Amino acid sequence: MKLEFEMVPDSCWYSNLRSLLTPAQWDVVRKEAYARAGGKCSICGGVSARLEAHEQWEYDEKNALQKLKNVIAVCKSCHEVIHIGRTTLTGGEERASRHFMKVNGCTYAEYRKALGEATEAHRRRNRIPEWKLDLTYLKKFVKN
Repeated sequence: MKLEFEMVPDSCWYSNLRSLLTPAQWDVVRKEAYARAGGKCSICGGVSARLEAHEQWEYDEKNALQKLKNVIAVCKSCHEVIHIGRTTLTGGEERASRHFMKVNGCTYAEYRKALGEATEAHRRRNRIPEWKLDLTYLKKFVKN
């Protein structure tokens, strides 16, 4: 699927790049993602006057390692799908489900199956009490 759910383990909530970097550092990272996107959502390809920076993480459950793999520019609709847990809490699940099905060209049953799989991964990752953080991705932004 082109557009997927990315449920962050509960213990990692609020530990995003904006909270770890200075505002100036975060601007460099997000603006680079916007430049790569060229005014289009990196997932659905829709043109957007206002893109949002999204951190993509990988989770190595065996080693309890949360690794930043990329920062991409996405439209608000794709970002709502990616963070479906938060979107559901704020009353936007129906809108997000429609966008998920449109972007992925899938049925509601396929949406529910993908959501169930993402929820199970989230439950599994929540069993890990503390994640180590790998921010190697950011090295390309550091000038020596």
